[in-house]
Amino acid sequence: MTIAPQRSLALTALGAFLLLSSPLASAAGQHAGHHPAITVPPGATYTAADVAFMQGMIAHHAQAIHMSRMAEKRGANPRVLRLAVKIDQSQIAEIRLMQQWLLHYGQSAPDTSSWRTMTMPGMLTERQLAELEATTGTAFDRAFLLLMIQHHEGALQMVKDLFATPGAGQEVDVNVFANDVVTVQTAEIGVMRQMLSQLPPP
Repeated sequence: MTIAPQRSLALTALGAFLLLSSPLASAAGQHAGHHPAITVPPGATYTAADVAFMQGMIAHHAQAIHMSRMAEKRGANPRVLRLAVKIDQSQIAEIRLMQQWLLHYGQSAPDTSSWRTMTMPGMLTERQLAELEATTGTAFDRAFLLLMIQHHEGALQMVKDLFATPGAGQEVDVNVFANDVVTVQTAEIGVMRQMLSQLPPP
């Protein structure tokens, strides 16, 4: 099983719905918010830190998707909307891959509601989410970009913490995925900072 995301495949909205409504996702959803203790069998190629990283990143991605789906309703400009759609589609695909990895190894796999009960670095507070949802137009664009940069920086910290844990991040699929997160989200942070600089002053 290879977890390297295939970013050239753009998911349609229907395809995304089918992904997250599949039996796999339904089984994963049974564990959202109440994960059992992580048990790793002797001789496994992965660690408890790998499992916790994948579980946490599902919740992290799920909140980013929730944020991105505000863009159209809040009157985001076309560039911000395109970025939001890209984040939505790519991270749905990655959630599916992470769920597959966790269930393949008999671990608890959160569903896309897990962002409501799990807190990871960079994730927005309830207050920040409410403030984002209360904005429209250029004010939304600015808030979305600032908060998504915060969110992405949290994901980078999660990867840093993973690789700082002895023995973690060495399983091939986890390693490929974690490095992909760094590459893609670092690039998106650069794009978002550029977009921020081009917004009209508040």
